[in-house]
Amino acid sequence: MRGMRTAFALLLAVCGNAHAAIDACGGDGVRVLQPVAHTATDARAYWLDDSRIRWPGQPAEARYRLVASASAALQVERGKPVAGVDHSHALLPVSDIPDEIAVRFRFIAEGATLALPDDARSGLRDLLRSQVMLVREDAQGHVVDATYLQTPGALDALYAAAADDRAPLGATPSGGTTWFRVWAPTAAEVSVCLYRDGTSTTSELVQLAHDARTGLWLNGVPRDLRGGYYAYLVDVFVPGTGILRNRVTDPYSVSLTTDSARSYIADLDDPALKPADWDDAPRPPALASNTDMAIYELHVRDFSIGDATMPKPHRGKYLAFTDADSNGMRHLRALGEAGITDIHLLPVFDIATIPEAGCVTPVIPQAAPGSEAQQAAAMAVAARDCFNWGYDPFHFNAPEGSYASDAADGAVRIRELRAMVQSLHAAGLRVGMDVVYNHTSATGQAPQSVLDKIVPGYYQRLDANGKVETSTCCDNTATEHRMMARLMRDSVALWARQYRIDSFRFDLMGHQPRDAMIDVQRAADAAAGRHVPLLGEGWNFGEVANGVRFPQAAQGMLNGTGIATFSDRAR
Repeated sequence: MRGMRTAFALLLAVCGNAHAAIDACGGDGVRVLQPVAHTATDARAYWLDDSRIRWPGQPAEARYRLVASASAALQVERGKPVAGVDHSHALLPVSDIPDEIAVRFRFIAEGATLALPDDARSGLRDLLRSQVMLVREDAQGHVVDATYLQTPGALDALYAAAADDRAPLGATPSGGTTWFRVWAPTAAEVSVCLYRDGTSTTSELVQLAHDARTGLWLNGVPRDLRGGYYAYLVDVFVPGTGILRNRVTDPYSVSLTTDSARSYIADLDDPALKPADWDDAPRPPALASNTDMAIYELHVRDFSIGDATMPKPHRGKYLAFTDADSNGMRHLRALGEAGITDIHLLPVFDIATIPEAGCVTPVIPQAAPGSEAQQAAAMAVAARDCFNWGYDPFHFNAPEGSYASDAADGAVRIRELRAMVQSLHAAGLRVGMDVVYNHTSATGQAPQSVLDKIVPGYYQRLDANGKVETSTCCDNTATEHRMMARLMRDSVALWARQYRIDSFRFDLMGHQPRDAMIDVQRAADAAAGRHVPLLGEGWNFGEVANGVRFPQAAQGMLNGTGIATFSDRAR
């Protein structure tokens, strides 16, 4: 593979001195390399693919230019010529829109549909790594209107190979080399900071190589780095801000240090990450039909936090499920004998709103039933509360650290979550996992944003002005985009294979495309080596309602797939 050969040629391009690495890999996580001159952020035009653009509401017969600046220097003001331009391409109207593209973008309004000239198409990969705007001008070349463009159509067309690439993303130790792979097609540069542990200020800085075919940045460090930690440095243009250097964790992190500050390097097949007898531990057989499932929903912390029959350090933790003689585990076994087949765990992936260090439990006053004092006491410490339902994902592929006995050690949460699953299986109970791929907890430059700091504007579903849709009460993801669909697919497969999760319950599954969920089903079954039931909330609402953007994984739309939805009527 050409990209790998390039990466080996770049092998270990380490900073010249330790101070430079510490400077780049420390700090507050973001550095403005070049502030933007044009502070607007709206994105009202769409890349339809790698050769066509539509600007809804604009007349076809007008003068349009695509302008770009590699240094974020564009100066755009109505009534004046655009300044600070490195590259400029005149665009002409086009009417031949392939059916596939017309169907994908059927949700956007009519307007000027424009074609890129050949020279712009040939240089589009580089162009998209710059500040790019679409401008409508008058006959004198003065700005009538201008906007940024929504990029997913172009990125999906240019980098379709990345969605099907079999090379694993994230940090992968293999044969004495540790590979790092991250998809960042609009980045100008990407490096990885390597740390000995979760808190060390000592670091190495390794430059990654860009593979133009896939948009991946990758490199192999000729050492086994298992047990270490890392973060990426991504130099990328962000509308309204400029060219930033974001220090950011890996979207494919398999574990992290305390409060998700750094990603953990692990080989999940490493015996050191498995509880005793994990490889040979029996598990309950798969059920013949979804309708044979009798499900008991359970929250990891709630299960044991008040159980005095188990060791205090285990209460509220994964390890509570390994105390076979506790009241809690006795009760679960009794439920199994009464007919319960599946324990569905509320989210156990990395959760954004539970502090993994220094969390507190509210002291609730003994007030009258109608008093507001109880709620006030809880809300006073809500941001530091040890409890949260967990429907705010931070990293989809990593276990939550607050349920581990040591959140600072990336190995512990892996081993202990597996021990929990193993114990539930030993009790004859299958284990389901509540998953939330329909939104992230944050976007943009927010501290707990990950995906948007690496590929701004790609992973989230945007409205007609380029703002993130929030119909799920958080920042919606766009699993209709190839690499967000891959992230969901890869994530479910990881949980099914590496943690032996028996089924998955999807939060607001109706916000996912039907085809994406079918791909998830295939991947989960292949990873587990047996059928893995998928079920979810097939609600039909929001910006995707009634199939306006894509056929949904919603009620009435999943016939023949084997994927189940809850009935809101019964509820």
